[in-house]
Amino acid sequence: MASVPHSSEAMGTSRTQSASGEKIRLHIVRHNPADPASVPHVQTYELEQTAGMTLFIALSEVRDTLDPSLQFDFVCRAGICGSCAMVINGRPGLACRTLTQNVGPEITLAPLPVFELIGDLSVDTGNWMRAMSERLETWVHMKQQEVDLTRIEETMDPDLADKIYELDRCIECGCCVAACGTALMRKDFVGAVGLNKIGRFRLDPREARTDDDYYELVGDDSGVFGCMSLLACHDVCPKDLPLQTQIAFIRRKMVGKVWR
Repeated sequence: MASVPHSSEAMGTSRTQSASGEKIRLHIVRHNPADPASVPHVQTYELEQTAGMTLFIALSEVRDTLDPSLQFDFVCRAGICGSCAMVINGRPGLACRTLTQNVGPEITLAPLPVFELIGDLSVDTGNWMRAMSERLETWVHMKQQEVDLTRIEETMDPDLADKIYELDRCIECGCCVAACGTALMRKDFVGAVGLNKIGRFRLDPREARTDDDYYELVGDDSGVFGCMSLLACHDVCPKDLPLQTQIAFIRRKMVGKVWR
């Protein structure tokens, strides 16, 4: 008898078909800090699961048909903008990339910690990310003082360009910050997202800053030496960035500055 293939596509199709029509229950942490009468509580919504349903689709259905007051963020629904990041069954992730069949039928949703709460599942990651970017000066500090717009742009080695692009894929969703033990205890910690940016600019051949400059930015407990090496940031990154490698590399370089 011929064996039945167990490809990931076939298994995924089977799970999707079996999930369709089942009931799921969303237990959502609700709170509106702008309303003095609002008290943090958990509200439960029940709806029918459909084939290929993501948490984004489920939350949209709740807001469209059950409770229009529910607050959550979304923009692209394609895992690019990072707006729909939330804590899903205790783990930070993107609602648009999470299938309900993989986390249900009982699903608990909460807003990301660390960031300012706007309401329900909506948090303000923008102010945090801007403050971090301004502190670390996350832009290219050109080696040339004067920019000649008529000059032909210098070419870059393709392999180096790929390494820079790999780190540039960060969407600043905040998942790594929300999962970070140090960030939960220290408001001034730059987090894996900040250290990843330092790693990115260290690679850029147009960047004038040296490791001495980077040491002044992240060579203390609010920077790379504040990392407890729990590496939850690496585990939850929805873009699978090499955060573990970047943190270890930057720490080694900064230690070299201390012991030189």
